[in-house]
Amino acid sequence: MAWILIVVAGLFEIAMAYSLKLSNGFSSLLPSVGVVVFGVLSFGLLSLALKNLEVGTAYAVWTGIGAVGTAALGIVLLGEDASALKIISIVLILAGVIGLNLAGGGH
Repeated sequence: MAWILIVVAGLFEIAMAYSLKLSNGFSSLLPSVGVVVFGVLSFGLLSLALKNLEVGTAYAVWTGIGAVGTAALGIVLLGEDASALKIISIVLILAGVIGLNLAGGGH
């Protein structure tokens, strides 16, 4: 269950980052509210997951999901550069997240 919380928290982290981009420096109300709501949800779920997971592993997986998801979202929805180096780096982050998950980290 804790790993599910981490994944959902990571998805909210992606939504927060996307809202941050859309907020135009917090000058647009709805995306600005989204930043706060998604951020609180993300951190809240992370904190619940930490009841059953090691902090280092959980935090690394959470940030990895956020980083990979946000980078992919930027490429797909925002037309950001999709260079070979960027794609390879995303794959390496994803491999690290999978490795940490397989290594456990529960207590």
